[in-house]
Amino acid sequence: MIFIERSRNTMVEVKRKKGETFDAMLRRMQRRFQESGKYKEAKRRRFFQHNTNRNKRRAGALRRVEMSAHYAYMLKTGQLTEEMLKKQNKPRR
Repeated sequence: MIFIERSRNTMVEVKRKKGETFDAMLRRMQRRFQESGKYKEAKRRRFFQHNTNRNKRRAGALRRVEMSAHYAYMLKTGQLTEEMLKKQNKPRR
């Protein structure tokens, strides 16, 4: 018997049938898990983002505009090379 992700009152339960291979039982359990909607719910909760307020969005937009203007000025005056700009724009983890 395999149990996956406990919820409030329900969980996905699969019992091995007579003569059934482990792989077949695992596939059946995964299918039942997907059909139950628990996977969708877990994804929805994992990637949930709170709504940011209007002032915070505006402040972020202003900061991005100011920084892009600042980088453009530095690049134009020769204080910043394109290689340095690429190093600063590395993706964050």
